[in-house]
Amino acid sequence: MLKINMLNKYQSILLMSVAAIFALGILMVFDISSAEILDKELKQNPHQPVLKQLVYAFLAIMAGIVVYLVGYRTILELSGPLLILFTFFLVLVFVPWVGQEINGAHRWVKIFGISMQPSEFIKCFLPLYFIRVISERKTPIDFKSFMKIFAIMAIPIGLILLEPDNGTVAIILVTLFVLFFLTRVKWIYWLLPSLLCTIVAGFAALQMKHVPDRIRIYLNPEQDLRGKGHQPHQAKIAAGSGGLLGRGIGESLQKMNYLPEARSDYIAAIYAEEFGFLGIMVLIFLYTTIGFLGFYLASKTTFIGGFYLVTILTFLICFQAFVNLGIVSGLLPSKGTSLPFFSQGGSSLFVNFFAMSLVLSAAKEVKKHTYEPIR
Repeated sequence: MLKINMLNKYQSILLMSVAAIFALGILMVFDISSAEILDKELKQNPHQPVLKQLVYAFLAIMAGIVVYLVGYRTILELSGPLLILFTFFLVLVFVPWVGQEINGAHRWVKIFGISMQPSEFIKCFLPLYFIRVISERKTPIDFKSFMKIFAIMAIPIGLILLEPDNGTVAIILVTLFVLFFLTRVKWIYWLLPSLLCTIVAGFAALQMKHVPDRIRIYLNPEQDLRGKGHQPHQAKIAAGSGGLLGRGIGESLQKMNYLPEARSDYIAAIYAEEFGFLGIMVLIFLYTTIGFLGFYLASKTTFIGGFYLVTILTFLICFQAFVNLGIVSGLLPSKGTSLPFFSQGGSSLFVNFFAMSLVLSAAKEVKKHTYEPIR
């Protein structure tokens, strides 16, 4: 009984960590949006972006409660139809009047006045679909069966590549590779073909003029301050100027329209400028807590599908945090990746809350034989 109470405590700490990250994110969204409105002299309510984010959060929490009550096993059973539905939405992003083109990319659909990014949902439903299929098998998966499953999963991945959204595809593939390793799919089925494709694609990419230029700008963003290097350079200035303790809440200079996409992809840079190195360490600690508790709860699930689900969704959330913070710090090349629970964005926020509700739902099933009193 004592260990059962400990597990409930761990789930509470997990929820509190998510709530703390979201609260800090709301603070930064309000901070940055107010500065943008003042700087551009816009006649807009400074509370509008925050209210929008809170509405998204409310809808996500309501959906999360439904998922928690319905149970993760039901969601796993529905993962196939859900994957088909959002693959259909991926097709709609290319349809005029329904799909939205922003900065040359077709990544959003607008239905009944509501914008949605289907690729964010695919990040979650592709692993769930594979987990459902692999959990139902009573024998190890063979090459033919694996290729059939991967062929199905390749359809939404190919559509996301066409948008284009290479960053999301990279996150999906890394997540799937971790899942293949976790489910003990023979490495020769997926690792060897992936390495060969990577080598061929890398060689072909190097023959294109813009690829070496992008590598050069990634290594030295100051060489193209008016183009691709502008965001990474300004993000480094923001993060570096925060020092140990930061400039203070509301005192960021880079948010005054110097750093584009400051409310979404590069929100951590403004946070680092205002809260400093210690503030970033607190944020990293919160994500580390989510990772540790998520993997711990995965080890306590009874159903193998629940173990796979909790592990891979925890990895997905933490990996996206690593990618975003890596981009902000200049460790990784610039790509549009939001910071889970922190960045502004309805689709990513909805999916992350959905994933967390699945984690908590699976964590309800625990190994009863492990609950002896602690001596």
